[in-house]
Amino acid sequence: MPFALKVLLGLAAGFAVGLAIAGGGAEFLAPGARVLEVLGTMWIAAIRMTVIPLVVSSLIAGVNRAPNPATIGRLGGRALTFFLVATALAAVMAILVGAPLMARITLDPAAVAALRATASTTGAPAGSMPTVSQWFIDLVPLNPVKAAADGAMLPLITFSLAFAIAITRIDDARRAPLIAVVEAIQDATLRLVRWVIDTAPYGVFALAVPLAAKLGLSAVGALAGYTVIVCGVSVLYCATVLYPAAVLLGRAPLASFARVWLTPQAVAFSARSSMAALPAMIEVARDKLKLPASIHGFLIPLAASTFRPGAGVGQILGALFIARLYGVPIGAGGLAAICATALVTSFSVPGIPGGSIVAMVPVLMVVNLPVEGIGILLGVDTILDMFRTTTNTTGHMSAAMVLARGEREAEGAAAADVR
Repeated sequence: MPFALKVLLGLAAGFAVGLAIAGGGAEFLAPGARVLEVLGTMWIAAIRMTVIPLVVSSLIAGVNRAPNPATIGRLGGRALTFFLVATALAAVMAILVGAPLMARITLDPAAVAALRATASTTGAPAGSMPTVSQWFIDLVPLNPVKAAADGAMLPLITFSLAFAIAITRIDDARRAPLIAVVEAIQDATLRLVRWVIDTAPYGVFALAVPLAAKLGLSAVGALAGYTVIVCGVSVLYCATVLYPAAVLLGRAPLASFARVWLTPQAVAFSARSSMAALPAMIEVARDKLKLPASIHGFLIPLAASTFRPGAGVGQILGALFIARLYGVPIGAGGLAAICATALVTSFSVPGIPGGSIVAMVPVLMVVNLPVEGIGILLGVDTILDMFRTTTNTTGHMSAAMVLARGEREAEGAAAADVR
């Protein structure tokens, strides 16, 4: 049986048991629901314990795996700019379009209050969001070790990026063994994450039972609404940002490139993996679109490894849904913190099934949202992952079209200078 189906069955079974308890037809199972709630919380704790070593090692290793800036030159800088702007636009769309829709999801206030009372949270107490100036000050940690111990993700990310860049400036003889250690930590942490994710059907079941017991049928409707919103915003982002970017900035005819994009998009949708779609993207860029060698040889592999605008949509909407589910208000400062964290962590999503869920933990922690909620999101993550991955692949091809225009102009100018 496919793993995704097992997770979905775990969610369905958990909802069935929880709804039976909520309806009064299986009150004898209520003590078991409390035991399952403890087990589900332990499963979430197992995920959380991997987050800090995974984020820190991924950021340090990712920065140091990048090609030498002298080698990538102009294309690398333009690619980074495109990636950051496109992911930021995905975050803005998630806030502007997704947040009002999330607010329309109907939940029983009494059930939300009961759910919130049992939620475990991290960080500062609710309602204690810092001022804008203090938020910027806190980006620089006084003590990185304390930031890690407190789960303060944004300061820890700031330190990790600065430390990673500093490593690139030291002598290669000293740099190589240090990066080898960091990559070994990353590989070991990913293996640990894989073990935890393998138990997802049971963890999702343990979390779904008490959730459905508290919320009743509104839990099912809320989850369906969340799924529709995420899929809808992902499609809207592709239609209003990525395709127009290719047409207007890349000066590409819509009909021709949209048709050839279908093959890598289909692979991404079915396999739920940008790396699985990489060969198809390279073939399309090289053989059908006739893009420069620097695009299909360097840019597209780089984009497939790091550029995930779909995560910008999915992580933010996931955080907003969990806030709605647990009745936690998110102000302007909280939205800014969510966007900033999602923007950075989207570049370090581990390439494993369920990896996007792990990467969402820092987004929740930065605004003190209950991390238990990701277990419920994991139940429908297969559907969402199809749309997120297709959005990522569309972003890779859009970047290729936009940056290919500049490469052609640069090649033309170089040829003119030679003549």
